Formats: sequence, C-alpha cells, structure tokens
Amino acid sequence: MRVWALPLALLALALCVTYSVARHQRATTPVAPIRPALVNPEALAKRLASIQDGWPRSRNFDCAKLKCVALTFDDGPGEHTAPLLDLLHKRDVRATFFVIGQMVAADKDGRLTRRIVEEGHEIGNHSWSHPALAALSREEIERQLKRTDDLVEKLTGVRMRVMRPPYGSTDDRVVAELHREGLAQILWNVDTLDWLNRVPALVAKRAGAAKPGSIVLLHDIHRSTVEAVPAMLDTLEKKGYTFVTVSELYGRTPSPGRTYTER
Repeated sequence: MRVWALPLALLALALCVTYSVARHQRATTPVAPIRPALVNPEALAKRLASIQDGWPRSRNFDCAKLKCVALTFDDGPGEHTAPLLDLLHKRDVRATFFVIGQMVAADKDGRLTRRIVEEGHEIGNHSWSHPALAALSREEIERQLKRTDDLVEKLTGVRMRVMRPPYGSTDDRVVAELHREGLAQILWNVDTLDWLNRVPALVAKRAGAAKPGSIVLLHDIHRSTVEAVPAMLDTLEKKGYTFVTVSELYGRTPSPGRTYTER
C-alpha cells in the first residue's frame, strides 16, 4: 500500500466504526416516554380567580320572580363537550355538567373539565363508572363518589356539591352516602330522552316543554344533543326563560343529602 493512502484508509475505518456504534446506540437506547404536561399551579390559580368558595360566582338571578330553567348535561366530558361549550359561550348561557370520573380521567390534561369550571358552569358528580348506585354496597357507593370528587378537585380546585345518580338509581343508602360526602342529589322533571331518540328537532321540542323552575336532562356525549341546543335555546328564550345553573335555580348551593327535581 502506498504511504499516502494509509491515512485515508484509517480515516475511513474510523468513520465506519463511528457510524456502526451510533446505529447500535440508536437501536438499543430506550426512548423516554412522553409525559403529559403538568398543570402550572400559578396559571391554574389565575384561571380560577373568578371562583368563590369553590363555586362560580352567582349572577344573582331571583328565580322566585324570573322564569328560570336549568339545563343539565350528563356523562361527559367527551368529544362533543367542546362544541357545546362554544355554543353556550356564544349565547352567554350557563348550565350544569354532571361528569363521570372515568371521562374526566380520559380528558387530556383535564382541559375540558377545567374549561367547564372556568366558563362559569356548575360541575357535578355523576359517579366514577356510571353504575346503578342502588345496587352497590355502601363501600362501593363511597368509592364511586369520592374518587370522582377527588379527581375533579385536583384538576379544578372545585369540590363538587351536587350529584346525579346514574339512571336515577337511588335509595336511602345512596342518599345517606351523599350526605356524608357533602352532595345534594339532583334529579330532573324534564327528560328529553336524547339518548333514545337522537333527532335534534325532537330533543329540542321536548326541552322546549320546560316550565319555570324545570331541571332539564340532557347528555353532552351525543352529537345530536349538541345540534339540538341552538333551537332549544331559541324556543325557551322566546318564552322569556333565563338559563341558570342548578345552584342559581335555588338561589343557593343545594343542601347535602336532599333531593331536588325542580324548583
């Protein structure tokens, strides 16, 4: 081999070894998992500045004199919750959202759950996994309620004070556990059956039959329900209704352990 060619050969060998090692390292070095963004405590505190004692500030409606109606949405947050919040924000309407713990846990970084609170809506407990509570043991009922309460409080700073039993399944044991957990039981007197008949016009028509003081049952997990909201609001507004949260409907936070179906 010519003398001048020896350095070139050595350089080529070094490059080959370096490339081979680099390839091996890329193939065997474990990749760090992507972690969800952590909530900034200071930013969260600023976003929650409008909340007083864990609840959105009351808008001081006197529902003893006004024609008030409380729209309530169960089973979220889900893929249709954000468009619903957009609609409600555009119309300056506040509602009550009864959330499922598992859905809150699946909510990316808790952003929808926090948005519900930040935009002045009331948030309520709808159990962790949506079982018929009356069929559970006392310990299981407690877990269903407390696990959801704790997660929502961790994400939003709000300790929920209202609760809706899945399927309306309740009994004295459920009520007793609600009282221990500091929750009022909120039922309804207008059922839109939006889970059964997913036809926006029909859902809007049923909601439009509300009377002063009504609590209207809806579900924000159905696209058809969200599509029904504009017509629903139009119908009730033409009748002179004011849209309020459940607590605003009664002029106070409902009492733990008591059951409410309408004002």
